[in-house]
Amino acid sequence: MKDSLYMQKLDEYNKKVAGSKTNGMKYTTVSGEPVNVLYGPHDVADHDYMRDLNFPGEYPYTRGIHPNGYRGKIWTMRQFAGFGSPEDTNERFHYLLNNGQTGLSVAFDLPTLMGWDADAPLSEGEVGICGVSISSLEDMEVLLKGFHSIKFQLR
Repeated sequence: MKDSLYMQKLDEYNKKVAGSKTNGMKYTTVSGEPVNVLYGPHDVADHDYMRDLNFPGEYPYTRGIHPNGYRGKIWTMRQFAGFGSPEDTNERFHYLLNNGQTGLSVAFDLPTLMGWDADAPLSEGEVGICGVSISSLEDMEVLLKGFHSIKFQLR
């Protein structure tokens, strides 16, 4: 494929990639073959490249939102955690972040997921069992205490 739109976009893309930061890692397959930053129409037959795939960082974002994939910013690794009380989970979150974790996903207990208070009859036997028990704004404040100055992602 050598149409003018593709060639124009390829030139723009190459300029973006040249200006993108990298993490210095070498990308290879399991077999040790190098993995290119970009694969184009010559790699796929019977395909409208600009409509169906396009460049990384370009609509329809089938190749991610960054022009060089995630070579400049590695995916955030998240730990799914939560158990017992907000205090217990807060302590665990601080431990995880102090030991290299870069993101956290909160595991809530069943009553919290169902919108029940911890003291509701339907919550009996389930509070804090498979996640952290949150029944109030105060519980959330306790859960997140001490994180205002720490840079991490919470989901």
